[in-house]
Amino acid sequence: MTSLQTQPSDVESDLMTPLAAQQQTPLRHDAENIAALFPALMLEAELVAHTVAAGLHGRRRAGPGETFWQHRPYGFGDSVNMIDWRQSARAADRLYVRQNEWEAADALWIWRDGSPSLGYASSKGASTKKWRADVIATALAILLSEAGERVGLLGGERLYQGRTAPARILEGLFDQSAANDAPPRENVSPGAKILMISDFFSDPDRIGAVANYYADLGAAGVLLQIVDPAEEDFPFRGRTEFEDLKSDDRLVFGDAGAVARDYRRKFHAHRAALEALSNSLGWRLLAHRTDKPPQTALLSLHETLAEQRGRGS
Repeated sequence: MTSLQTQPSDVESDLMTPLAAQQQTPLRHDAENIAALFPALMLEAELVAHTVAAGLHGRRRAGPGETFWQHRPYGFGDSVNMIDWRQSARAADRLYVRQNEWEAADALWIWRDGSPSLGYASSKGASTKKWRADVIATALAILLSEAGERVGLLGGERLYQGRTAPARILEGLFDQSAANDAPPRENVSPGAKILMISDFFSDPDRIGAVANYYADLGAAGVLLQIVDPAEEDFPFRGRTEFEDLKSDDRLVFGDAGAVARDYRRKFHAHRAALEALSNSLGWRLLAHRTDKPPQTALLSLHETLAEQRGRGS
């Protein structure tokens, strides 16, 4: 018999996921576990961030910053003030302009779902959704803080900047309570960025109400949906028991394979609703599975945030 979980809230009958054979003690309730896991998670986040940073080499773009990037030939429409006369003097037949790298001290506010649903992993030794979410959030904080940008947690009341920012973000994620299963509504400045990380196994209207609130404030945003591969593929066959991590309610199927097709159809319909919600606000939905490298999600996040910044959102 396989032990499984149903997902919380309004789509319980439609979206169900397996319960891990061994559930981890919630980190926020166990100081010893926090102390033990903090260095490991931070190390993984640093490795992920540095791998992506290396891949971003050469993808920089020009903009209103102070760090020199490159010279390029003077072209029609360029201001005369952009000409680097010293560099141009070294060339007999061409003028060159100086480009600086794009630098903007943007504000990114992160929310990570604190519900028990994220404590799930379908196989022993695999990353739970919460672990993967915290690795990606911390790695993103590393990349952004190294670029001089400010990062904070929704509900945390302040932004962090500089070398200590990633550790502050990770500490805040560990301290979040299980009641943090919906994004709080905070006052953010126009042009701020919002990152919501969850499996989003709840009514899209619930997420949409909060996303609309931030969009009305002039914030751009990204929904990062993190799922376990079994939650998307539904590989279960035979007699299978599902358990809700929140309520301990149980549901038994004599042959789980008989509902697999309907489950997958409803799973993808639910994701399509989240994508439609994001698109209606000019936001983005990114989907990530825990059996894929975290670098893929981090790179997509970084590029998406850069695109939103470039549009002046």
